[in-house]
Amino acid sequence: MADGTGSLRRGRWEHFPHAADMGVRGYGPTPAEAFAQAALAMMAVVTDPDTIEPREAVSIHCEAPNAELLFADWLNALIYEMATARMLFSRFSVRIQGTRLDAQAWGEPVDIARHRPAVEVKGATYTALRVARDDSGQWLAQTVVDV
Repeated sequence: MADGTGSLRRGRWEHFPHAADMGVRGYGPTPAEAFAQAALAMMAVVTDPDTIEPREAVSIHCEAPNAELLFADWLNALIYEMATARMLFSRFSVRIQGTRLDAQAWGEPVDIARHRPAVEVKGATYTALRVARDDSGQWLAQTVVDV
């Protein structure tokens, strides 16, 4: 299982097994950081995030009735930007106020030779969708993405 290491105070990401697609999971001291780490995990499904230069910023705004749907909307908004702008992202700044998310994602256009994308993420599903505190008190945001 691949994972992004780092201090839990700063957050971390990981993949989790799923039969047909790929599970992504983010952890952080706040829901916003967990969302950002899960976005990084989703990028790591496509390519090594360390190969993505944070050259251009894209603004993303979402609103949903609860945290789980907001998380799925966040990932799907990123997937939309990846598809329409042909970009990959490596840095995220997420703010959540109630049921509204405002974020910046920094990345660059896909360079096939340098990024070597492994798969295309088609969408965030509601399979295993969860936003909650884990046993350590960290926030967890997870779902399965369709690849």
